[in-house]
Amino acid sequence: MADVMKFDLVSPERALLSGQAKSVQIPGADGDMTAMPDHAPTITTLRPGVLTVELTDGTQEFAVTGGFAEITAEGTTVLAERAYPKASEHREAISGHLEEAKTAAASADGDGKDIAEKLVSDIEQLLENMV
Repeated sequence: MADVMKFDLVSPERALLSGQAKSVQIPGADGDMTAMPDHAPTITTLRPGVLTVELTDGTQEFAVTGGFAEITAEGTTVLAERAYPKASEHREAISGHLEEAKTAAASADGDGKDIAEKLVSDIEQLLENMV
């Protein structure tokens, strides 16, 4: 069994992190999950939350607003809609995403309203975790 795996975090703007990871805690749409070396192949969508990467030289956390994660035995790649290092200076950007989600929820109906309200709740929880 391998001790580390390749990890990449990419957003549309840029590559945020690439390196060797021991584990990656992922805020999956169906629940939190941890990817480790030799993991079974999986693809999951992301919900807004904190992505925690345990690297060989420390841990880094990122706030993600959504996207996808591809997990294989050799590595994990996260394609985030938006991703920010988890730091208080990024609260304003995430607050802007919250306002967008609230506007969308207000104009949604049916199942779309439930989905939009869940997104608002997830972003509010993310903001609480940003302190």
